[in-house]
Amino acid sequence: MSKTIFFNAQHSPIGAFASFTLGERGAKGGFGHEIGKPADQNVYIGLESATEEGTFDMLPFYGAPDGVLANYTPEEISKQSKVTRNFPDEAIEREYHACIDTWRAGDLSFRITSPVKKIPDPETAEESSLKDTLLPVVFVDMTVNNSESDKPRRVVFGYGSTDSQKDFALHYMKHNHKNMDQLNGIGCGRNFAIVSCNGPNDPVHARVGFEIETLVTLPEDPTTSLGGCAAMVATIPPNEEKHIRFAICFHRDGMATSGMDARYLYNRWWKDVREVAHYAVENHDRLVMEWQMPDNNLLIVPQLSDDQRFQLVHAVHSYYGSTQLLELDNGKPFWIVNEGEYRMINTLDLVVDHAFFELTMNPWTVKNNLDAYADTHSYYDEVSSPADPTKLLPGGVTFTHDMGVANHISPPQYSAYERPFLTDCFSYMSCEELTNWILTACMYIQVSKDADFVSRRLGLIKECLQSLVNRDHPDPAQRTGVMKLNSSRTKGGAEITTYDSLDTSLGQATENVYIAGKCWASYLALEKVLRDANATAEADLAATQADLCARTMVSAVDKDSSLIPAIINTSTPHPARIIPAIEALVYPLFTGRKDALAKDGKFAEYLQVLTAHYQAILTPGICLFEDGGWKLSSTSDNSWLSKIYLCQFVARNILHQDIDPKADAAHVAWLTAPQNTYWAWSDQIIAGVALGSKYYPRGVTSILWCTEDGNL
Repeated sequence: MSKTIFFNAQHSPIGAFASFTLGERGAKGGFGHEIGKPADQNVYIGLESATEEGTFDMLPFYGAPDGVLANYTPEEISKQSKVTRNFPDEAIEREYHACIDTWRAGDLSFRITSPVKKIPDPETAEESSLKDTLLPVVFVDMTVNNSESDKPRRVVFGYGSTDSQKDFALHYMKHNHKNMDQLNGIGCGRNFAIVSCNGPNDPVHARVGFEIETLVTLPEDPTTSLGGCAAMVATIPPNEEKHIRFAICFHRDGMATSGMDARYLYNRWWKDVREVAHYAVENHDRLVMEWQMPDNNLLIVPQLSDDQRFQLVHAVHSYYGSTQLLELDNGKPFWIVNEGEYRMINTLDLVVDHAFFELTMNPWTVKNNLDAYADTHSYYDEVSSPADPTKLLPGGVTFTHDMGVANHISPPQYSAYERPFLTDCFSYMSCEELTNWILTACMYIQVSKDADFVSRRLGLIKECLQSLVNRDHPDPAQRTGVMKLNSSRTKGGAEITTYDSLDTSLGQATENVYIAGKCWASYLALEKVLRDANATAEADLAATQADLCARTMVSAVDKDSSLIPAIINTSTPHPARIIPAIEALVYPLFTGRKDALAKDGKFAEYLQVLTAHYQAILTPGICLFEDGGWKLSSTSDNSWLSKIYLCQFVARNILHQDIDPKADAAHVAWLTAPQNTYWAWSDQIIAGVALGSKYYPRGVTSILWCTEDGNL
């Protein structure tokens, strides 16, 4: 289980690319909108002491000067009246679940509720269900138990901008020159508000000023909006327990993107943050009740260990923080999952991994991504051998790495990421992205049984097969089933994989056993889709390529070690051994090809080789760290948790191997180490330190654990 409770977690509306991030000590959380990191704001959550009137015990989520006070010297700040102090760490408890995150300290409880819901298809769903799912709001409920005190006590929830340039955007929600619409809250510009949901006789007072110490002790409400600190303050009568409720509201009107015009889909119903706030206030009780549990009790799986459950819950929180549901000019929905801190749009390496989660929750979002790539971010290339990059051979259709970055949709046929002339980071991933589209499409077809999609895309699916075959070799006599040729877009460079910052053991694409596995799985998946569509010749070609690939992998086993080198067909055996050699075994389960995983089936020898490989490398000094955590490559300390989760599923459910619980304990320790907790869930961990892919959505591969033992 988690060794600390002080880690950031994202609490997000679905599809709003917004987050109330909380958990790291100091001004390290707050209310972020369209950013790839926490907002770094002071968050004030506190209760007046029962024994020291005028002194407030606070949760420790503040510490930086607010607004213009950031320009003051420490000596000037220290002269101000200090009426706040932190609850002792030992007095603070946290209960962390998929939809609810509750903090308790003394007589105070602070609960955040955010949705984990299936997203209805905007093209077919009823408006009411869409509104309730896509409302850009997170709810907060505070409980104060003052039943043992004969004195009134004040409670506070607020925040400070920590940015002197944003001081003058803070305002009161009551003030609207068109009408007095009875909202009680605080806001920042047109995009953010915290409003009270307490109905008639509301005990909450909205206040704006320069510092929290002044706002909690004012004898009456100020009328000024000047200052970088805003707070909601209530007085709890003596000998009573009170529940105080808030809605944290986000909104962005107008066009949200460049390159291709799109706005947030929620603008269909709410034109500004005030309208969002009204809907939240009016529907608070009903929505909080509905949002307290994930749809279909998702994530509530008894066989998960505490360490697994923590990682799954933590990953789901960060996934939703990166989601963005937009509407194009033609009224069609455009589903986006941003790439965490990098903010790249619908990175195709992530689309294929998110598919396990999204096909469980809302398959239409997978189809939406597939169609978007097919329509605007596919391209045609040629291929060449690494030995002679000037001799171009027929290639075919493939797909870009992403669709843009930071709300800018990249030009058709190009990504924001990929560049020519390179052999490592930022080079092209043409073959892997081709397999990613194929595998995602075939998983979608298997789950949805969408005959219309197959009919519309059958021509493209056939082209994908030929393109993948050509990346082995256009000449049938030279084929091995494994990718050997680079895209002409590399212009003499070399293709890479999703493991872009790793060494050649996982970074190089050509003749890499990780990519070979994805080619094998792609051929199997294509064979089924094409045979079901009566495309017999193409299905036979796919079957032949799958056989070739498996035979090539089996023949590549090193005679001395009985292991598969990370890179095959090299003049001297490649020294690295990699866990992701087994990764692609997951896909036959989800593409209707379980027959390929039978112990006595067509690929029995391939499975035996991969099982022996896995058993041999999952040892300290090869692919295990000293703490028991998984090391994806024997030659690198660079690991991706999302891929570890996926490979753990394969090891348990396909290779039927037990996994030492120390591994999950180590992975939790990575996520909750002090140097990593700021970033909520992170993917790329190098020797225990999150150095890339932070604030990241990809950890929902852990949803696969919920499918074990027949669940979901």
